[in-house]
Amino acid sequence: MRGSYERSWKLLQSYATLSASAYMWAPRMHRSIHLPANLASSSIPPLLFSSCHNIELLMQVELPLVYSAFRMSGFTASQICQLWLKQCFWNYLDWSEVCSYVTICTLLGVDYQVYMCIAILRHLQQHILHHQQQQNLVIFLREQPIIDFKVGKHLEYMKRLESRYRRTVLADMLNFSKP
Repeated sequence: MRGSYERSWKLLQSYATLSASAYMWAPRMHRSIHLPANLASSSIPPLLFSSCHNIELLMQVELPLVYSAFRMSGFTASQICQLWLKQCFWNYLDWSEVCSYVTICTLLGVDYQVYMCIAILRHLQQHILHHQQQQNLVIFLREQPIIDFKVGKHLEYMKRLESRYRRTVLADMLNFSKP
């Protein structure tokens, strides 16, 4: 199979103009001319200080047991979510769900990146609590695929999160370049 180089290049150029691309295409954001110099020179990925920060904030309210399990295990959900997001859920979700993730973030807004992570953590809540007690939570979340997560089944929950938090989350994510 041969694809069209020109059509692919045009698609990427068009996609790069969307705000969602800065988060979905993480290396692009870290090299952005719009990123303040102090952030660009730091070792803190923009994904961590924006998306993952919002994930932690929402998780405290929406999933207090999961939040506590992470705290007791000695690491944060941000660390796992950053890994998932950097890899665009590749090797964690089924391919069709990866495609759904990219589609909803592009069409519904980049803040859905945060809501998707919260929905996944909610989906995994019982597993997270179990593996935290077994003291292998990090291994479980880093090395195991996310089983039986279907974006369509969780879309209504994500829409509820959007209605509660969009004003704050989206504003924060779209203003990543402002100090």
